Amino acid sequence: MNNRRDFIKKSGLIAGAAFVGGSLNACSAGGSKKGHQTNAKMKLTFKPYDLQLKHTFTIASSSRTTTPVMLVEIEYDGVIGYGEAAMPPYLGESHETAAKFLSMVKLEQFASPYLLEDILVYVDSVMPGNYAAKASVDIALHDLLGKLVGQPLHKMWGLDASKTPSTSFTIGIDEPDVVRQKVEEAAPYNILKVKLGRGNDKEMISTIRSVTDKPLCVDVNQGWKDKHEALELTHWLKEQGVVFVEQPMSKAKEAMDDMAWLTENSPLPTIADEALQTVDDVLPLKGVYSGINIKLMKCGGLRAARKMMTLARAMDMKVMIGCMTATSCAISAASQISPLVDWADLDGNLLISNDVFEGVKVIDGKVTLNEHPGIGVVKL
Repeated sequence: MNNRRDFIKKSGLIAGAAFVGGSLNACSAGGSKKGHQTNAKMKLTFKPYDLQLKHTFTIASSSRTTTPVMLVEIEYDGVIGYGEAAMPPYLGESHETAAKFLSMVKLEQFASPYLLEDILVYVDSVMPGNYAAKASVDIALHDLLGKLVGQPLHKMWGLDASKTPSTSFTIGIDEPDVVRQKVEEAAPYNILKVKLGRGNDKEMISTIRSVTDKPLCVDVNQGWKDKHEALELTHWLKEQGVVFVEQPMSKAKEAMDDMAWLTENSPLPTIADEALQTVDDVLPLKGVYSGINIKLMKCGGLRAARKMMTLARAMDMKVMIGCMTATSCAISAASQISPLVDWADLDGNLLISNDVFEGVKVIDGKVTLNEHPGIGVVKL
């Protein structure tokens, strides 16, 4: 534990030296898609929407059948960028809070959407928190800029589309018959993500293993309470073909020593989810977890996500890109940076029945980027 604390004390400069993501090296300030100066102004609009889940989604602490989202558009010189705020209840955001925040965002004060860094610094300053709402603006701006220059974001960032990972498909906690049905629906996917933490962990895994031998990852959502029992379960899970364990124990500060002990002794990597939200949370997790799960809705968007990735890599930690239940808008945005990660959980659009976008696809279980400019979506 002393080594971990010493690292944290000595590594303050890493955060300052982390890559300041979000600037688009393919863009130059000024001009428009027509290649001439314009007096156009950015116009932000938004609309509340409720996602309908195909199955009740149950984790260690809750269940739900819908997810509220806010659909955002930013128009500039006749071009529209799309964004989304997906807001499961535990985030503490809602249609009402997102509408209040977005009503306060005044993009018309900026001469051009190419001033991305200045704009996003301003958006961060409008109100504290509201990270999903901030992510919706960030995503829409990145989509807009990609469309203005006619390139997909992954190309603008110099990323190799062939290096996208397979995405896991999530199996929520349920009765054995329903679990088996969900596994059958997940036949096209190469890895399954299993929710645990309600006391029936071995039943869940054994049920899945009765119908498939595909690799599994598990998400406990803080459901394990005792570090010794948790360690026993990680050994059993490794024997069952599990590749990592996400948020096995409490995110609370007083539980960090137990979590660090589990990570040190676990045969499986441990991934932080609830234990972090923004880039400020990454550095203290060195030695406590093996890696981090970054979600655009929690950290504020693509710009913040890239900062978190760079800092985690500097600390030799694994990186996962995750998601909420969302439309193909938010999922396609996160997919643009997926060539940079070890693992992806980008199935949020696959869990809903009323998507309003078409975007990135999963082909042979793998996140597959398209050549559409921006984040790669078309509105249906």
